[in-house]
Amino acid sequence: MPTDRAPANWREWTAARRAEIDAVLDARLAMPEEDPGRLVEAMRYSLLGAGKRLRPLLALAAAEAAGEFFDAGVRQAAAAVELIHCYSLVHDDLPAMDDDDFRRGKPSNHKAYGEATAILAGDGLLTLAFAWLAEAGAETGRPRAFGRAALALARGAGIQGMVRGQARDLAGPIPQSLEELERLHSEKTAALFRAAMEVGAEAAGAAPEDVACLARFGEQYGIAFQHADDLDDADHPAHAERARVRLGVLVSGAFESLTRLRQPERAGALRAIAEMLVSGSTGTTTA
Repeated sequence: MPTDRAPANWREWTAARRAEIDAVLDARLAMPEEDPGRLVEAMRYSLLGAGKRLRPLLALAAAEAAGEFFDAGVRQAAAAVELIHCYSLVHDDLPAMDDDDFRRGKPSNHKAYGEATAILAGDGLLTLAFAWLAEAGAETGRPRAFGRAALALARGAGIQGMVRGQARDLAGPIPQSLEELERLHSEKTAALFRAAMEVGAEAAGAAPEDVACLARFGEQYGIAFQHADDLDDADHPAHAERARVRLGVLVSGAFESLTRLRQPERAGALRAIAEMLVSGSTGTTTA
């Protein structure tokens, strides 16, 4: 059973978990003696930036809420989720996508290293995530659990989730209804949040019914997160009033999902994360 619980001091919990994730990222993607094309340097440039690590934090919180294990393998699985998120940001910033020159307060990867290296850096981060999950499965002796985690991450990141949402966004048109907007948010944003919850739960040995509850939390939270981000940035203003209402409804649904866990009292970290979204204190724009 996990021994690390979310402490009364939420800032301490968050700082401790972020430090754990950062340590895994830094150690497992160390600079090699030879780095052709500065590839690993470019990967580290984006990966070790000033992100909030929200997705791996959710994975760790899911492990705490329902898992039987809380070991190095679980932390490595959570870090793999951050690899996927980071790869998506590197590719999203490219001129062929969103064409952003800055990310997390510094030049975006393609501005620092060139477009070709940025593409390769994103490819490297994407594929490394699944290598880390496979390695963690072998190292912990729980290959089936980490196989299920890898499948959840592939679904959330790929053509059933994040990549599909990006294709829908690029193809247009701009969503004309809140329902169309939420379909986009569900694919482009919430799919990876859901996957983060499933990865953390599966890696930690959670029961299938608990994994399902946590997946529902991730999907509802993810759509609410994107509504909050849109409201902060004044995106989709035609839907702002309804989106604000939906944000509250979705977070309430996320809370309800946690009550269905076998041991809902263990989900304190997840409740705190959701509460911060409602209060507007998460600073969603750089997560």
